[in-house]
Amino acid sequence: MSHAFRELLRKIGSGPHTGENLTRQEAAAATRMMLLQEATPAQIGAFMIAHRIRRPTGEELAGMLDAYDELGPKLPSIDAQRRVTIMGIPYDGRSRTVPLAPLTALILATVGCPVILHGGDRMPTKEGDPLITFWQGLGVDWSQLPLAQIQQVFETTGIGFVYLPLHFPLAQGLVPYREQIGKRPPFATMELMWAPYAGDARIISGFVHPPTETMFQEAFAYRGVTHFTTVKGLEGSCDLPRERTAIIGISNPTPVPTPHSPQPIDRLHLHPRDYGFEGKNVPLDSTAEAIAAMQSVVSGQDSELMQSILWNSGFYLWHCGGFPSLEAGIGEAKRLLSSGQVMATLQAVQRASAPVLTR
Repeated sequence: MSHAFRELLRKIGSGPHTGENLTRQEAAAATRMMLLQEATPAQIGAFMIAHRIRRPTGEELAGMLDAYDELGPKLPSIDAQRRVTIMGIPYDGRSRTVPLAPLTALILATVGCPVILHGGDRMPTKEGDPLITFWQGLGVDWSQLPLAQIQQVFETTGIGFVYLPLHFPLAQGLVPYREQIGKRPPFATMELMWAPYAGDARIISGFVHPPTETMFQEAFAYRGVTHFTTVKGLEGSCDLPRERTAIIGISNPTPVPTPHSPQPIDRLHLHPRDYGFEGKNVPLDSTAEAIAAMQSVVSGQDSELMQSILWNSGFYLWHCGGFPSLEAGIGEAKRLLSSGQVMATLQAVQRASAPVLTR
């Protein structure tokens, strides 16, 4: 048993009257001990459920991110004209709507805006379809590539994917606890802010509940992150909805953030009806049907999913790709898809990610 971990557990698990928040350093130490399995299984499970009940603070999330930075993988910095975009999407997948991020990433990469995604396999408690499955359906299997080859793909095509089971087995080792406690632990929130990249990046963090956005701001302030975006997206992802207003927070990096003065955000409300995209989000009836629909969009065929992709990628081309307006981003997304340029990017990723044959 770890006596050091027990003291940290007692601190957060003592109830509403005597419990205390962890400092950033303490949260980092606790996360480190869990990742390295220095804490016992009973201690790890107790910590996760106690933290889930009490809810983490921004300072604690910053400490957890510190431990991930210390022990986890990072893709080396690349020479890119535009800031790298990192999309934080819930690891436990999708169950109601078709994900838009893979195709949006392809579109952004086509205009020279690099994108990094990260995640794992089907994961508790939601057990939804993970992003890795949809990429496999598009002919790209990130799960088989060592990190060095991921870096090569990233450098040559502008798209990278950090796959938890292979690239960060220490974090993968905590996944069974999610099923055993039956609730999302604070790690599920922290993962939305994780940036497995050594260079300058804009972090896009999806969320569902407004208090989570406040946690993002506080954690980023502790870590000195000035370029980030929050999106109240589909199933907690970065994907913009079509049946309601998209609520977005864009960091205003003019002042230097401090732990007591989080980075302010500019609030953006995007009404899809104002741009001709109001409608239902494409349902995830089956993985096979979703992949077929994604393939048709890459081929330039119009569909409801195409409309969702134009809406979503149009925003990101404007926000991350340097296009002057949302309308210009939408028009460019349509042009890139109809001209076959996005298909060419996908084919380049397929070639670069092919298994390396050894004798």
